[in-house]
Amino acid sequence: MWHNARLLNLIASALYALVALMALAAGLLWLAQRPVFAITHVVVAPMDGGTLRHVNAPSVRANAVGKLTGNFFTLDLNAARQVFESVPWVRRASVRREWPNGLTVEVEEHEPLGTWGAPDSGRLINTYGEVFVANTAEAEEDAQLLALDGPPDSEGDVIEKLEVMREWFKPLKAEPLSVALSGRYAWRTRLSNGMVVELGREQNDEERAAMEQRVKRFVAAWPQVTEQWGKQIDYADLRYPNGFAIRTANARFLTDAQAAAAAKAKAAAGTGTTATGTSNNNPTRLKSKNAEKNR
Repeated sequence: MWHNARLLNLIASALYALVALMALAAGLLWLAQRPVFAITHVVVAPMDGGTLRHVNAPSVRANAVGKLTGNFFTLDLNAARQVFESVPWVRRASVRREWPNGLTVEVEEHEPLGTWGAPDSGRLINTYGEVFVANTAEAEEDAQLLALDGPPDSEGDVIEKLEVMREWFKPLKAEPLSVALSGRYAWRTRLSNGMVVELGREQNDEERAAMEQRVKRFVAAWPQVTEQWGKQIDYADLRYPNGFAIRTANARFLTDAQAAAAAKAKAAAGTGTTATGTSNNNPTRLKSKNAEKNR
């Protein structure tokens, strides 16, 4: 081999090329680590032509830029996206590099629907049924917040039931301001007319259908109820299989046993309380909407 000049020349050329590549790589590495390529410029823009109310460049710099690792060349864009999505009010982010030391971050903000859980917990729920943490006072600047609550992982169920209830109570010219699902899967709502409605449990299709029928019965009887007792109804219990109970704002609620005892004693019963069992022969078709928007 040592007497083969051609082979020796090929080996030498390969070694020279390897050394050159190593030198080039070292030079590029040195250049990539220069301060001029450190991420110092971040442009924040709305995603899909939307508008931003709560996210801006100063808030992004304060909450995210210091958590980025790497420079223009070494930054992991997927990791950077996750950092920007941890900024308050950011639901989704898209990140791309801008030569030589910048990033453009396109942001979709959360659209708040209401509070989730305790009103002072700082937990909000958006129109996709996703819970996030943000300043509640800022959210109230956009629109009136609903009060929503339920067990863990029930957010989608609560949003779906909210839409169903909006259709149920339209004939009353009222809409839900709060919807709560208990740990026993019992529903309660407070309407815009001030009335609290107990709807009962719903764990299967049979209970769901029964609840719907009870609501229809109540809505059908509403004109008669308000004609007899006035419109100041502050509580309605629809959990009875063959009727419902109501309480007016200026009357004490009586159970059936208490009302019977009062009648026997010929004493004055709470005139604002009644239980009735009217039927509904005109079922209403409900329109159900999915809370997840297609954007």
